[in-house]
Amino acid sequence: MDLTVDMFEAEMAEAIGNYDRFVVCLDKAPDDCVNSLQRLMEKAIKAYVNREPGLRHGISLDRQITVILSQTEGDRPMCAIYFNLFSPYHQKKKKTASTPQD
Repeated sequence: MDLTVDMFEAEMAEAIGNYDRFVVCLDKAPDDCVNSLQRLMEKAIKAYVNREPGLRHGISLDRQITVILSQTEGDRPMCAIYFNLFSPYHQKKKKTASTPQD
């Protein structure tokens, strides 16, 4: 079975609806999210189709979205779309200088 982005239209539509309703993202407007999701789905399909023997998943991600296609008993893989939680206000821990030991 040839996999296409259109095969996962329902999952993407549900994810976009949730993104539009629940996710606040300063980096990605809803229209940009649709484009990113389509691009990530294409990459996940490519990763899934070209995976090594014994591996069950095709994964693609960017800073805000993760797409996972997982092998099932049927022809069509299961599709999971996650929104990565991130805050632009999160402060990174400062590195402290270490002193060399003699």
